[in-house]
Formats: sequence, C-alpha cells, structure tokens
Amino acid sequence: MNLHSLVPLAPDMLRAAALAPACLMAAAAAACAALPRADDAALWRRWIACCAAGLGFAVVVLAACLGGVHARQGGPAWPLAPGLALSRLGPWMALLVQFLGTVIGAFSSRYLQGEPRQRRYAAALAAVLAGVQLLLLADHWLVLIVAWYLIGAALHRLLCFYPERPFARLAAHKKRIADRLADLLLLAAAALAWHHVGSGSLSALFRQVQAGDTAPALRLAALLLVLAVMVRTALLPVHGWLIQVMEAPTPVSALLHAGVVNLGGFVLIRFAPLLGAAEGARALLVAGGLASALLAGMVSLTRVSIKVRLAWSTVAQMGFMMLECGLGLYELAALHLLGHSLYKAHAFLSASGVVRDARLRALRDLRANSAASVLAAPWLAAGVLLALDRLAGGAPWPWWWSGVLAAAWAPLLWWPAWRPGEAGVAAWRAANGIALVAALVAAATVAHLLPLGTRDVPWQAAGPVAWLGMAGLYLMLAALQLAPRHLETVRRWSYAGFYVDEIYTRAALRLWPARWGGPHRADSTNQCLVANWSTP
Repeated sequence: MNLHSLVPLAPDMLRAAALAPACLMAAAAAACAALPRADDAALWRRWIACCAAGLGFAVVVLAACLGGVHARQGGPAWPLAPGLALSRLGPWMALLVQFLGTVIGAFSSRYLQGEPRQRRYAAALAAVLAGVQLLLLADHWLVLIVAWYLIGAALHRLLCFYPERPFARLAAHKKRIADRLADLLLLAAAALAWHHVGSGSLSALFRQVQAGDTAPALRLAALLLVLAVMVRTALLPVHGWLIQVMEAPTPVSALLHAGVVNLGGFVLIRFAPLLGAAEGARALLVAGGLASALLAGMVSLTRVSIKVRLAWSTVAQMGFMMLECGLGLYELAALHLLGHSLYKAHAFLSASGVVRDARLRALRDLRANSAASVLAAPWLAAGVLLALDRLAGGAPWPWWWSGVLAAAWAPLLWWPAWRPGEAGVAAWRAANGIALVAALVAAATVAHLLPLGTRDVPWQAAGPVAWLGMAGLYLMLAALQLAPRHLETVRRWSYAGFYVDEIYTRAALRLWPARWGGPHRADSTNQCLVANWSTP
C-alpha cells in the first residue's frame, strides 16, 4: 500500500507520525536528565537512535504530504491537535531539522569524548530539537511563544557548556536579554491579534486577513511580530551574541547557525498573509534586512578567523532572508532557508578542514584580486543570469531580483591579478566562476519546482530599492579591494563591526548585570567586563 492511499485511510497514524519527532526528542531530553549516570557512549547511541527514529517519521510525513494530505483536508494547514497544525512548509523543515539534529548529535558524540557533563549537553540538545519541532507545528499564538521560549532556555545551557569561559557567559547573557525582549514583543502581537480576531488560532487569523480584514490592530501586530523575529534572528544591533558563541562547542555553533536563527524565516513565511496586509511591517523588514546584509557583508570581508567570518556571514544571510520576506519573495526565502541550513551545518562541522584549505590557498597565492575582474564581475554575472533566464523562458522571480543576485554573486567571479604568461590560468578561473554562477542560477530555477507550499507576492515598489542597496554594497566591497589604503578608516570600522555591538553590550551589562566566572570571581569578573566593554 502506497502513501497516496494511506492518507485517507489512516489519518490518526499520520497525525501520530507528525507529532512523533517532537515527542521523541522531548522523551530523549527527559531520559538524559533523569536516568542514573551511565556510560557516555551508550547514552549517545540511544540518543542518536531516538533522533534517527524521528527522522524516519519526518520522511513518512513529508511523503504523505507530497501525496496530497493538505489538499484532501481542504486547507493549507492540516489540523493535528488543539493548537497544532501541519503547514505545507512544515514537513520540509521537520525533515531538515531532524536530519541536522542526527548529524550534529553523531558529531557531538565524537567531539565531546572525555568531556564531563555530556549528559547535560545531550539533554539540552534534545530539548532544543523538541522545541524546534513544536514550533514548526504551532497553530496558536501561545504554542508559538512557549516553543520559542523553550528553545532559548535549552540553548542557554548549551552556550554555557563551558561555564569557566567568561565570554561564553557574556554571549549567553546578551542572547537571554534579546530573547526576553522578543518574548514581550510576541506577547504584545498575540494580545492585539487575539483580541481583534477573537481567537488565538493562527489559521483563524489568516482566514480573517485573507477575507480582507486589515484593521490597524492587525497591522500593529504584524509590526511587533517583525520586530520580535528580527531580534530572535540576531539582526543588527543585537547580533553580537551570535558572533561570540564561538566560545561554545563547535556542534553548538552548527546548531545555531544552521537551525535556530533560521526559525525567524520560517515564522515570517508562515505569517505571510498577515505581512501582506501590513506594508509598514514589510518596509521594516526590507530596511532592517538590507542594513544587516550590507554591514555584515562588509565586516565579513575584513575578518581573518574562519569561524568568525562564518558567523558574520550568517548575520548577512539572515539579513538577506529578512529582505526576501519583506519583498514578498517567500519561495526564495524558503529555498534560502533550506540551502543556508545545510551549507552552514557543513561549514561549521568541517571548520578544521576549511581552516587547513584556507592556509594552503594563502601559501599558494597571496596576490590581490584583479581590478579587471572586480569591475567586470557584476556585468558577467548579469549576463549569465539574463542568458539563462532567456533559455528558461523567463525567470521565476521579478526582474529587479536578477540585479540583486548579480551583485550578490559577482565576487564569485573575482580572480587574482595574473603575471605575463598566466592569461590561460586567469581565463580558466573566470570560466570556473561563470560556471559556478550558472549552476546557482540553474539550481534556484529548478528548486522553484519543489512543492514547498509557498507563493511569491512581490512588492514591486520596494524591489528597485533592494537592487540599489546591493549595488551599493558591491561598490563598497570593490573599493575595499581596489583601493584599501585610501579606505583604511572604513576598513578599521568594518573590522570592528562599526562598533554597533559595543553599544548593545555596554547597555546589557549596565541595565541587566549578571554573575560571571563562578561564585568566587563573580563581582570582580563582572566589573572587569563592564570596564573592558565600556572603554571607548
């Protein structure tokens, strides 16, 4: 019996399968915290088996949804239980989360060999995955808020896995402040929408909005929701904790950058009907996302540490994802979310290999990029985009987004200045860059055929603004490449992250003091940190 026939015959079994990943990870967290101390290797074997079982259920649910479960149930979200529903994008995300959780758990079992407190780590990691799976099923404001709170609480224990590291505790403290601010914003948004709609159900809210209700209360709720998501997604100016969690174990960094911060994009896609009725909220997303992408892109170009560059890259990518949601390009945002999660998980879990490869490249070639390649790259990228769009019979996105992509992918076409007799090598590198851009365009075009259940609603008036913003970023990057000595001040400011995080850190330490470095050094360490971060 195939899944197409299973859907109408066994809806209760499919409901159980959809709920299974969250229940399994919650059970794993409880078992790790409650069972008596046992062999760490046996603990991880049971943990990975539990996570793999959840992965199997996620595969079954996605296959069932591809078989038409949503269409058969008569709506975009399939009710599972009070406050829980399976959206069209949810099964894809559940499979992604469970797959990444299984890989990160297996990596952690090797990475933490010989470390104390592995049971606490395993419990917290399972709790984070359970919270994420619950959030993916949320169809009620309270479920959404509680799930996001539980994710932050469990993640705090992972960030402080090495409690003797003051800057790890500083990052966790700053994240806790951002989380509490986001909780308040979400509660305010929920109160406004709940009072206006008369129900906390998200499905009821979306139905009312799609029926034409654009009351001021709903537009204000959308604005508060956007602010909460921007804070949770570590956009500027509350991004600093995401950079400083490099003090935590590497698999925690992979979990953060590949999973947790990406949840903001999923929530915005889920609330697409509400955002469509609130132009002010979308404008805030465009402005905040574009600013974060621009500033973080400049900072990542000046950093040397591979992991720190990856962290700044995440801030830039989150800004880019918020920009996509603000422009109504939800299909692109969903594809971006899936692709970025897989890429960042691989990048962090293979960070040691990336560092080795970067050192080898530095030994082979220390020459600056060719001025000709920097000037020609955006035009070459635009030409590749236009040619492939023509072959495909038109791009699946607006014309101005092709300009944004050309500016974003143009650095892939940079190559070092060549010496006499190396023209062939330069031509080969240029051809490789063009092939890479062509592959990205083809992948983005083909990926639009995936049944993710999203629909683009392009904001045509704001699109050219995003294009100009990305063009401005490229011009600044090009200037830093071609005339670094004349822009030394800009480079210093870029390296320092434009001092945005220092302002937030100073305020966090003064307005919400915390204990650092253990009970015997708490006061002195806190005073030292305040002094260090308060010094201009």
